[in-house]
Amino acid sequence: MSTQRTIVISGSNGRLGSRLAAGFLLGGDQVIGLDRSPRTGGDWPVIQMDATDEHSVQRAFEELESTYSTPNAVIHTVGMWAMSPFTETSLDEWDVLLKLNLTSSFLVYREAVRHMGSSGGTLIGITSRQGAVQGAAGQAGYSAAKGGLVRLIESIAAEFGASGICAHALAPSTILFGEEGEGVQAADLVSHCQYLVSQAGVSLNGQILSAYGNG
Repeated sequence: MSTQRTIVISGSNGRLGSRLAAGFLLGGDQVIGLDRSPRTGGDWPVIQMDATDEHSVQRAFEELESTYSTPNAVIHTVGMWAMSPFTETSLDEWDVLLKLNLTSSFLVYREAVRHMGSSGGTLIGITSRQGAVQGAAGQAGYSAAKGGLVRLIESIAAEFGASGICAHALAPSTILFGEEGEGVQAADLVSHCQYLVSQAGVSLNGQILSAYGNG
């Protein structure tokens, strides 16, 4: 009987999402990407999905279930960073930051939990130091959205932990993609996610892991 896990990466065509997908694929997992564009430069299939659209998210998870299998883990990487002085932040800018960082997380995790059901699984989100720990000047919308993501993760963990569904978030500083500088390397975030979905990580739930690297 196969023990291959199904790992779903939302935002799989992005810089972090593609590295997560490649890392889990290298480890022998079945990786399914979810992204607005069905194109991929990797060796994993991608289901087209707009993470901010309720019906698109529902259709994507239905296709995932019917074509592949129930996900063992869903890692949501969709988000957006922006900054502006608080008094100059427009309502449109505020709405976009909450929609991409928080509402998309709600929609993806809700469908993931519905499909995981009694089988259990792991949800992982990407928050940030701004919001997970404290707000940052000039980043009111981003900080509020990422802080809300932390509370969302904690609420899911509290509500569904007894059903075998774990939820965590990584709170990185600046994410580096091989270049030098202050921050945390994307490769380290991949390793953290691999641990959280491993047998060693199943005893953890509701963890908000600070990942600052050297910055």
